[in-house]
Amino acid sequence: MTAIDQGATDMPPSPVSAEPVPIKLVLSAVAATLLFASLGQTIVSTALPVMVADLGGMDKITWVMTAYLLASTIGAPVAGKLGDLYGRKPVLQWGIGVFILGAVICGTATSMGMVIAGRIIQGAGGGGLIVTCMALVGDLLPARERGKAQAVLGAAFGISTVIGPLLGGFLVQNLSWHWIFFVNFPVGALAFIVLGIALPRRSDRSRKSVDYAGGALLATLLASLVLISNTGGTVFAWASPQVLALGIIALSALALFIRVERRAAEPILPMSLFANNTFVVMNAVGILVGMAMFGTITFLPFFLQVVKGISPTSSGLFLVPMMGGLLSASILSGRYMARTGRYKFLPVASTALLSLSLLSMTTLSVESPLWVIALSMVGIGLGLGPVFAIGVAAIQNAIPVSMLGVGTASANMFRLIGGAVGTAAFGALFSTQLARSLEGEVPGMGDGGVRSIGADMVQALPHDAQVLVMESISQALHPVFWIAAGAALLACLASLMLRELPLSS
Repeated sequence: MTAIDQGATDMPPSPVSAEPVPIKLVLSAVAATLLFASLGQTIVSTALPVMVADLGGMDKITWVMTAYLLASTIGAPVAGKLGDLYGRKPVLQWGIGVFILGAVICGTATSMGMVIAGRIIQGAGGGGLIVTCMALVGDLLPARERGKAQAVLGAAFGISTVIGPLLGGFLVQNLSWHWIFFVNFPVGALAFIVLGIALPRRSDRSRKSVDYAGGALLATLLASLVLISNTGGTVFAWASPQVLALGIIALSALALFIRVERRAAEPILPMSLFANNTFVVMNAVGILVGMAMFGTITFLPFFLQVVKGISPTSSGLFLVPMMGGLLSASILSGRYMARTGRYKFLPVASTALLSLSLLSMTTLSVESPLWVIALSMVGIGLGLGPVFAIGVAAIQNAIPVSMLGVGTASANMFRLIGGAVGTAAFGALFSTQLARSLEGEVPGMGDGGVRSIGADMVQALPHDAQVLVMESISQALHPVFWIAAGAALLACLASLMLRELPLSS
């Protein structure tokens, strides 16, 4: 077993001051920070139509979400590495400050371009906050206790996924869209103060070598992947010069990034980590599970609104069963990990359940009872929970303390990559299948027409055309869920290759 496979428990502790840290207070502030950051991502969706009506710029609406995703995907690994070099406290406080600055720009925006600029700044802060919060758990707790704490952080993130759109809709309806950017300022300010008081400062003030070239190349690679997944097949055709150029840029950045990282004194993503069994296996599982999760979240509300005739708000509430299952499974798996010191069983069993639950979604039809769909969503949540809670804790246990931030960031980065690539691939597959079914059967429903299908449009069609469109949507979704179930099954097989390491207590 190599030194890097022996786990973080064999490494010397981070050079921080010897002052006692009130763990519960810090963890509460960390959970509040994570909720603060994740709400900033989810609260915007329901306000977009109102923002466009007020500011104009309908052609830029998708970039409000894409800008945040792009910036947070890039900001996460950078913040993880800076936390390893300079300590979590300054990175967290800077992240909160950057996030609030972006929110102020968005909240006072007078154009969609200004909103997008603010979302870029907000995303850079938010992505760094999420990763640094999770890495801080690794600094404060022994490996055996981290699963429980990561489950609490996962709960905060899950809660934001559900309440964010609901809170955004409430604020837009009763106040104005500007308030969605200001509402959680008190939480951020309180977290800033508590973390400033409770967290010790790092005593090592020596100058560090920063991997600027690696950071720039990783940012280029991630930006290219996110832009391909968000514009391919929608803004640009998959075979268009723009998408092909982005693909060439991504491949070139990847090749140069690997070369630079092998030579860097303090690489932003050390290549040695790819010799670590836990790092490779859990991140492979993360990519596959990210594909399955984001595919489900993307297409289920669409099916419920268009085929089942449910309102947008009610369709969003159908994600609650999934989040309930996810949170329950996260908390229980963290407790199991703390009590037994074992964890390999959890991702194996949960991804098998995830695969079966996604398999049940391949039978969706116009006649499917809503309670059956809700039950499948509970199963999907139960399958996702242990992977999210245990994955980060297992990686943190298997790598040196000096790489906790990098390792934690990798888990989030690979999961986001899986989600972005999966959503793009599923979207292309769904659109192609649906266009093939409807072309020649319903006027205007060729390759371009299916992209504008909505509940109102379907309801305006004659009865026979409505039935045909609804059945075609159901049939077009079946391959999506078959592939998602296959990805979850591959994640289960990959989990079997995990080498379980002892957990410190």
